[in-house]
Amino acid sequence: MRIIVLDNDTDFEGWRKAARRLALNDVKPAEVTWTVRKDDELSSASCLNDLPDAPQARFNVTAIFVELAKTAILHRNDERFALLYRLLWRLRSHHDLLSATDDPDVAEVHAMAREVYRDIDRMHAQLRFREIGRERTAHYVAWFEPEHRIVEFAAPFFAGRFADMPWSILTPDVCVHWDGHAISISPGVAKSEVPSEDRLEEVWRRHDNGLFNPARLKVMEMPQAYWRNLPEDSIIKPLIEDAMRMTSGPFIARKATGPLKPQDEPMARKQTHDMQARDTIAALREEAADCRACPLWKDATQTVFGEGPQSATLMLVGEQPGDKEDLAGHPFVGPAGQMLDRALEDAGIARAKVYITNAVKHFKFVSRGKIRLHQKPGTQEIRACRQWYARELDAIRPELVVALGATAAQSVLGKITPINKNRGRLIDHDGTKVLVTVHPSYLLRLPDEKAKALEYQRFVDDLKIAADQLRNGARAA
Repeated sequence: MRIIVLDNDTDFEGWRKAARRLALNDVKPAEVTWTVRKDDELSSASCLNDLPDAPQARFNVTAIFVELAKTAILHRNDERFALLYRLLWRLRSHHDLLSATDDPDVAEVHAMAREVYRDIDRMHAQLRFREIGRERTAHYVAWFEPEHRIVEFAAPFFAGRFADMPWSILTPDVCVHWDGHAISISPGVAKSEVPSEDRLEEVWRRHDNGLFNPARLKVMEMPQAYWRNLPEDSIIKPLIEDAMRMTSGPFIARKATGPLKPQDEPMARKQTHDMQARDTIAALREEAADCRACPLWKDATQTVFGEGPQSATLMLVGEQPGDKEDLAGHPFVGPAGQMLDRALEDAGIARAKVYITNAVKHFKFVSRGKIRLHQKPGTQEIRACRQWYARELDAIRPELVVALGATAAQSVLGKITPINKNRGRLIDHDGTKVLVTVHPSYLLRLPDEKAKALEYQRFVDDLKIAADQLRNGARAA
């Protein structure tokens, strides 16, 4: 058994160097124990002295895995180092492993990353500073109890937002300090060491006592363990009690309902199914908002998820959100969306009855001054995002999926698919009928008006095949 000792709980660089050297020397995951150095222990390097550098062997991992590992290492799961090395070991022979969302290791590391990012978002939203001292000697202090080891990772956010004031964020893990120029780190402290209440906190409390409405701000949905990070902590409980009194007893009368009549049961079942599908899509949309499966989230404004009725029989899949979609948060609202709306109308399809999404949910672009130029998503980004399409498909269960363009076809069919060779015909894929056609943005790029008119009509004809298929399916039912 080989014991690898890392310098600290978030030592990603130490883990990466050790993991790479172990893998190049074919040291199996079961032969490695990962731990964190104590004062009297050896460093990571000394544990690897007997291993050669193996310069003749080389292997690379994707940027997606590196990003995932950097995030997952912040999780408090004691097995995180071993899990990540096991994934690294398997990626050498299974390059598409990260796209296998049903794999236990892949599912676990993605879940860990999501929990870390939710904790970071919670810190950004809930942390409050207390003012210590007056005017020129004032310093701002905040206490926070993170669920994971996120403090150093989250600190630059506060340095950017509160750049003009000196502050300290105190936590049980580590403390971070900002002097107006640089961030420094010191050991963690106990909550008893946090400075007592002051005038800034009293301002918060007076403000919240008048405006902090539990029903409106959904504080009742916030886990009670999170209240300890809020200066409003001492006033939340009485506000909750007031809200409970106002929403019970004689204030609200519930309408009595009798048992369902037999003729009502089919409609009730349909409504239940529709509600379950709606809840599923709503949950997926909320979960996707935190997606960090590939690096595209860093520069995009937001995740742009699919939209449309949950009972849709037709699902349209595009490439990715563009500039307009990235800013608006809705798919197909820019020039390509307007072209699609026109073609759907000419084909006899109501957009309001269609579920529309994209293969990739974040905008990929390159900046040219103030202009953001679209870039085609790569295979790794398509694979990283395919889980969302697969889960949308499972929730909607449409009769037909139309793939708009090569990126969409690759996501829907799971492989690179030539458009001209496959367009205009129905393809059976894993129990779902698929129709491949061009993306409406292709029509916008055609310089010749005659060619544009001909290609637009071909596009409409493809959509008419979809309309006919749905009509035939409805008659058969």
